[in-house]
Amino acid sequence: MVTLGNIQFGGSKRFVLIAGPCAIESRDMVLSTAEALLNVCHDLDVELVFKSSFDKANRTSCSPRGVGMEEGLKILQEVRTQFSLPVLTDVHESWQCKPVAEVADILQIPAFLSRQTDLIQAAALTGRVLNVKKGQFMAPWDMQGVVQKVKEVIAEPSLLLTERGSSFGYGNIVVDMTSLEEMKRIGFPVVFDATHSVQKPSSLSGVTLGNREMVPVLMRAALAVGIDGLFLEVHPDPDNAFSDAANQLRLADIAAVLRQAIAVDEVAKQLYFE
Repeated sequence: MVTLGNIQFGGSKRFVLIAGPCAIESRDMVLSTAEALLNVCHDLDVELVFKSSFDKANRTSCSPRGVGMEEGLKILQEVRTQFSLPVLTDVHESWQCKPVAEVADILQIPAFLSRQTDLIQAAALTGRVLNVKKGQFMAPWDMQGVVQKVKEVIAEPSLLLTERGSSFGYGNIVVDMTSLEEMKRIGFPVVFDATHSVQKPSSLSGVTLGNREMVPVLMRAALAVGIDGLFLEVHPDPDNAFSDAANQLRLADIAAVLRQAIAVDEVAKQLYFE
């Protein structure tokens, strides 16, 4: 299990939601989205970690990347202070880990960087919770190597392992649901990233496409397998988002999606823990 204040990843508790817009596009958008998500999660009794990235560095083309680290961290700190929410954001280079850890409660290693030893270890050394996304090019059991790298620098890490699909040919991502079970056997809480799992990378002149209609389908399947966290990118106007426009969920739809998630999660937890 991994604890973050009063939030617990793992065991028989309801899944924790990690959600927010893919990129920090503006202060107003981030704050309004965080408030809306918090209200929905409060009504549905779901623990929330707010997620957004100050820099989308792993891009196919030179499209907008975000507001940058300095401004992005200021905005994330406002989210923490104003709404008493823990926040998660990505790090891309080792030197970023220390300043980002002064604000972020969870440091995330993007999937494309999940084999970068120095980055992983620098993030772990901050003492913050670390979320490592499994690379699209990695088998689930390869995440044991990530765990070993982390344990080289910190004996008892607070570590989350996230599944976000695997590359299948060109421009397609598939999810093998047995990978969730394989990753659970490694011994750390497992998160399922339902929105990135419907991507179709570089499908249109260097732009990543996707199919948000399939997000609830994969989400329900993952919850039935038994996961500890659910990762959803949510945007008030996803079609005009800086990134992941085709696979981010609409903020207006999140309550209905979460009701589905809760229903499946409750059945799964009864099967596994009662």
